[in-house]
Amino acid sequence: MSATQHRRRAVVALGGNAITKSDEEGTVDQDYANLESSLDCVANLVQNGYELVLTHGNGPQIGNQMVRVELAGGEAPLLPLDVMGADIQGGLGYMIERVLRNKLRRRGLVPQVCCMLTMITVDPDDPSLENPTKFVGRFYSEVEAEQLQQSRDWKMREDSGRGWRRVVASPVPIGIVQRHELSTLLNSGSIVISGGGGGIPVCRNERGDLIGVEGVIDKDLSSAKIALELDASELIILTAVDRVRLFFGTPREREIPNMTVAEARQYLAEGQFPAGSMGPKVDAACRFIEGGGGRVLITDARHLDAALNGESGTWITI
Repeated sequence: MSATQHRRRAVVALGGNAITKSDEEGTVDQDYANLESSLDCVANLVQNGYELVLTHGNGPQIGNQMVRVELAGGEAPLLPLDVMGADIQGGLGYMIERVLRNKLRRRGLVPQVCCMLTMITVDPDDPSLENPTKFVGRFYSEVEAEQLQQSRDWKMREDSGRGWRRVVASPVPIGIVQRHELSTLLNSGSIVISGGGGGIPVCRNERGDLIGVEGVIDKDLSSAKIALELDASELIILTAVDRVRLFFGTPREREIPNMTVAEARQYLAEGQFPAGSMGPKVDAACRFIEGGGGRVLITDARHLDAALNGESGTWITI
């Protein structure tokens, strides 16, 4: 691309709000409108010479897909969770690729963008496979939950007084099946959309064959693993806030422009970053740096340019 100024490899993890906002129904038109806004900062990175892999969440979309499968019961075959994840990864990847190609073309850049379905390997002995805790799908009554446990061998748990839901494993990612292919695409100058929704979880059986796993991998942990395996110098996690904050939502709230891995680990141990929000992002940042990665930026799409100039965002370093 003729307009590039330098070469820097980064993995950009798009948060769920970059595609579907919490107060929206999540229609295709709404998702496209959100992508038109949120991908401007990605196009800026490309124009400034970054080599990029884009990852993204899929929580609302996979939830809707599970509802569709449930409602089609008796009319169409049920789908396992890994296949549903692959379907959504492809669909959202297409949408992101289409919007980004158009943005790059309008800027006079050659739009080399590719969506690649990505399988992420997990340990078949991962403890979460025996003790699943990740809530997925719709709510059921206790009677319906008991029936599903019997008929489909699902594990069901009561969710905060709102009803019963299915729980699945959330294993730790240990490898990227398409590592070579991703690297080849990056080296050819392509922007790669990969690892959507944390990737498709797979493990190897006793013969070494890949098999699907009924689970959901945390997208930020997968992003960190992809960044390490592709020797990225930076991991950029785009979320709903411009900066990480201590004592969030209290009178003592304060922004953190910079923190070391040691400080981040201490704050995690103190419970500053809840498991359902900032915790996995900070943990993924620490794992990336502890694994030999460079630095991590946590911010939102609107403030990314300012964060790269040191005017916003939270940088995590060694």
